[in-house]
Amino acid sequence: MFGLFLILPVLAIYSEQLEGATPVLMGIALGIYGITQAMFQIPFGILSDKYGRKPIIILGLMIFIVGSLVAALASSIEGVIIGRALQGAGAIAAVVLALTSDLTREEQRTKAMALIGMTIGLAFMFALVVSPWLAFFIGVKGMFVLTAVLAVGAIVVIIKAVPTPVQRRNLEVRAVPAKMLELLRNPQLIRLDIGIFVLHFVLTAMFVVVPIILLERLSLPTRDHWQVYLPALIASIVFMVPMIILSAKKAWLMRIFFAAICILLFAQCLLMWRPLGVLGMTVCLFFFFWGFNLLEAMLPSIVSRVAPAAGKGSAMGVYNTFQFMGVFFGGFLGGLIYGAVGVTAVFVLCGLVLLAWAWIVFKAPQPTLLDSLVVRYQGNVSQADFEAVNGVEEAIIIDGESTAYLKVDKQLLDHAALSALTN
Repeated sequence: MFGLFLILPVLAIYSEQLEGATPVLMGIALGIYGITQAMFQIPFGILSDKYGRKPIIILGLMIFIVGSLVAALASSIEGVIIGRALQGAGAIAAVVLALTSDLTREEQRTKAMALIGMTIGLAFMFALVVSPWLAFFIGVKGMFVLTAVLAVGAIVVIIKAVPTPVQRRNLEVRAVPAKMLELLRNPQLIRLDIGIFVLHFVLTAMFVVVPIILLERLSLPTRDHWQVYLPALIASIVFMVPMIILSAKKAWLMRIFFAAICILLFAQCLLMWRPLGVLGMTVCLFFFFWGFNLLEAMLPSIVSRVAPAAGKGSAMGVYNTFQFMGVFFGGFLGGLIYGAVGVTAVFVLCGLVLLAWAWIVFKAPQPTLLDSLVVRYQGNVSQADFEAVNGVEEAIIIDGESTAYLKVDKQLLDHAALSALTN
């Protein structure tokens, strides 16, 4: 993911130098990896169930390397689009999560998944800061080569340092296509899927024009763009942490969630008014990253709590598909609007999309938030036995696995009764 994030802050500026470049094609180059990620993540997951996690991860990284080199060698915008599409076709995110699940004990799995999410977030922030600096010293072509080198390093790590797991079919991680289609009819989950679509739509559309504003309107050289991104990101983290802590209380969760959308909307309003100078742009991006980072952290957690028993993997599969589609359409429509109307219109578009999302969240009923629990059991225990335990709202038993997937209210859960049942 770091390799994909690394290009985000500089591709819009670089694309203007390429043969055949137009704002629309620039936006497509920025977001095209989203459509191929959405297309290939589920097939890669299915292949990894059949052929093993590590071989499919290596295959995905090899496709990513080819895409990076194609983009590095391209002299036209069409060549970069092809390269970026190939980068996205190496869609291994779901397989990496499945590998993590296979290699961790059930009691440690939540921590491992949280660590991966935190690492991706840090990679995004680090990429924003170092990308303009790298573009100055090695050029964007060099950055594409660098992403290929990083992928080669990842292959070496997978081969040499990562154990080969005993295959397990954990439904808390696996995305099952039939189950995904069923979850598309779940209104609570669909509202969250729309949310991640909007969030990444806005992110990608903004980065069609933000680097251009910094370079052309504010006369800030590309190598110095980090001077805007870094303080905005640091301040956003400082303000985000207390709100995340507050959101841990169930009564505050959706209030903080709605407030984060409003913060994003406020950032778009500020950007529409053409902020004065580098300081003004830094303030605008602070509000944007504050809201963005809050929602990026909260959305997966809410999805996992709303998803049905044994359905978290499928729910996250739908969620990730909406996220990557948001990346593509944000780039495409951001470029289209920028070319047809101008910079300010892109922020108007983002503001309208965010306003629609805020309205959906405001009118929606409070989601039912439950925790997932996977337990092993011995003997002849039925689904009804588990659902009879106080605090267990839903139970799914997988025949032949002696495993039960539960949705529980931890405040009401009778731990003693559950322990007696499983032992």
